[in-house]
Amino acid sequence: MARRHGYRTVGRVVVAVAAVLAVFGAAPATASAASPWDRITTLTDTFMPVLRNPGGSLPGVNDWGCTPGAEHPEPVILVHGTFSDQQINWGAMAPRLKDAGYCVYALDYGVNPGTPWPLSAFGGLTRMQDSAQELSVFVDKVLAASGAQKVDFVGHSQGTLMPNYYVKFLGGAPTVDEYVSLAPLWNGTDAVGPLTTGAGSAAQGDPVTDAMTALMDEYCGACAQMTAGSPFIERMNAGGTYAPGVEYTNIMTRYDGTVVPWSSGYVEGPNATNIVVQDGCPQDHSDHSSLVASVRAQAMVLNALDPADPVPVPCVAVQPFSG
Repeated sequence: MARRHGYRTVGRVVVAVAAVLAVFGAAPATASAASPWDRITTLTDTFMPVLRNPGGSLPGVNDWGCTPGAEHPEPVILVHGTFSDQQINWGAMAPRLKDAGYCVYALDYGVNPGTPWPLSAFGGLTRMQDSAQELSVFVDKVLAASGAQKVDFVGHSQGTLMPNYYVKFLGGAPTVDEYVSLAPLWNGTDAVGPLTTGAGSAAQGDPVTDAMTALMDEYCGACAQMTAGSPFIERMNAGGTYAPGVEYTNIMTRYDGTVVPWSSGYVEGPNATNIVVQDGCPQDHSDHSSLVASVRAQAMVLNALDPADPVPVPCVAVQPFSG
């Protein structure tokens, strides 16, 4: 009887995860053009690290003996998106940062408790305020190990939004220098549609919608929070999106089909820089997923982290992945 119950529980998790993947499509893809920057070129390469090393880190990432140098005194913390983890999300970006001389760290956050392998490989599912607590603990660990006074954030999708809860509401602002966001959604996304439509909506009462909404609420507490107009989004933007003393860089793509509209991340501020990867490079068709592996976006990230020593920003053809 217990075994049958376990199979039923796993089955429900599979359905829920499938729903999250269909809606948010957070697994990254890669640039198509041949370039010395390219490290990962296929979907198999994207997922192989986590299959070979479940719960582990990419080479050179989370080296707790790394000492930041004078050129890059702040360690970089990579924050993955929804239904992803550090190895899946950052296979292309992490080597760029490591090669540039940064101490690079990444965490897995937001994994639903008790989730069995391989579903436990996918995080970003619990409520973002809970994930921000996980991030807070991780930042303290990085600072203690590295001896640094501050860290830099590089986030993708939910990983652009959740850390700001830590910055604004958990006392994190004094510990963060550069906050770089790939496919940010400061104003939320309308892509989810009726899956997270609240009480009084036209879709309420539809059995399929109600069932999917219940699954999303149970297995992806963060999903509804990312919807435009949600209480979480409203609180995050109350009094201004950005925290004083932190430098924000938003890197967006016009082909983002997950952050809808794509300009949700385009928020002005005295301590914010907004960049659209297609400006000056129309052949870059990066979408929400492939943006993290675009060599153009990688160069933009490096320049946001170290504006005093910029690298050339290439213009290469990038193909969309999913959304």
